Amino acid sequence: MTKVDIFSGFLGAGKTTLIRKLIEETYGTDKIVLIENEFGEIGVDKGFLQNTGIEINQMNAGCICCTLVGDFGKALNEVIEKYNPERILIEPSGVGKLSDVIIAVQDLKNDKIELNGFTTVVDATKAEMYMSNFGEFYENQVEHASSIILSHTAGMSQEDIDKCITLLREHNKEASIVTTDWNEIDGSKILEIMEQKKTLSAELDHLREEAYREQAEHEAEHHHDHDHHDDEEHECCGHGHNHDHDHDHHHHDDEEHECCGHGHHHHHHGHGHHADEVFDEMGVETAHRFGRGQLEQALAGLMDPEQCGQVLRAKGFVAGTEGEWYEFDYIPGEPEVRTAEEAETTGVICVIGVGLKKDKIKELFGI
Repeated sequence: MTKVDIFSGFLGAGKTTLIRKLIEETYGTDKIVLIENEFGEIGVDKGFLQNTGIEINQMNAGCICCTLVGDFGKALNEVIEKYNPERILIEPSGVGKLSDVIIAVQDLKNDKIELNGFTTVVDATKAEMYMSNFGEFYENQVEHASSIILSHTAGMSQEDIDKCITLLREHNKEASIVTTDWNEIDGSKILEIMEQKKTLSAELDHLREEAYREQAEHEAEHHHDHDHHDDEEHECCGHGHNHDHDHDHHHHDDEEHECCGHGHHHHHHGHGHHADEVFDEMGVETAHRFGRGQLEQALAGLMDPEQCGQVLRAKGFVAGTEGEWYEFDYIPGEPEVRTAEEAETTGVICVIGVGLKKDKIKELFGI
């Protein structure tokens, strides 16, 4: 199966630079074909590629977009038959619509290829200007991206990077966003984001699964305590009552039990409940840089249920103030901050709990 990756981005964003980085640091010995158009802003140097096993197939006419879907489909099929590559990298024109290229690949209906990801490279220093001046084309590239890689973030303030993220999130709430300067991270980290292996949503999914598993284990222990008899004799004000315990809790979410004239309200949390019905969650991407002490203080603050709600788990990875990166984990009463072995693509903070006071938690972390 050939993986197809599309690299979109406006003129001068750095698509070709990103492709070069991935080829040098990540793709290794993969057999790769690059399809670019002749109006690419840089063009990949064939001399650079001649020893890497990369084949270049340039389009003969203009933009890889809707006006050339036929030519593009033919070129792509020829590449597959001729080279049988492990990866095909597509670099469309800087003013091409990403949606058109995605549709063109999907319309091939070729069972030998897999659409692996569609990445948009965004010049963080010019995003606001381009969004304003070239709305249709620029917004299309942002809206249809599965991952967004920010370029030229070196030297930008945290506030300006966060402002750029907010702008992009107005047009794409789901894509993973890389904010770290490319010189600080290995291409393999970027590829993880492109292939959705280490994203904000993936981290939240993992944390949610852990919290739900812990809840299920707790419920299992609780039910085990009552599992010795199908019917138990309970003494309440001297009167015996037979209670039939329904471990599935399918029949009633709430039951009213009368005991000697006193109403007792029982709420059953069934095993069949979806985690979203039980837990609150929050996930934040941030370019903010943290000191270790600041992180430790924030995690300590999570222990206060009146201030934060009931926080069950928290984890994340964030940039440090001296160029290092930190990872942190939080289980009630067991906060841990440690120095990460390598830089990540963007800061991520994930929190799972019940009745979370999200604004207060953000305030704790200073974001």
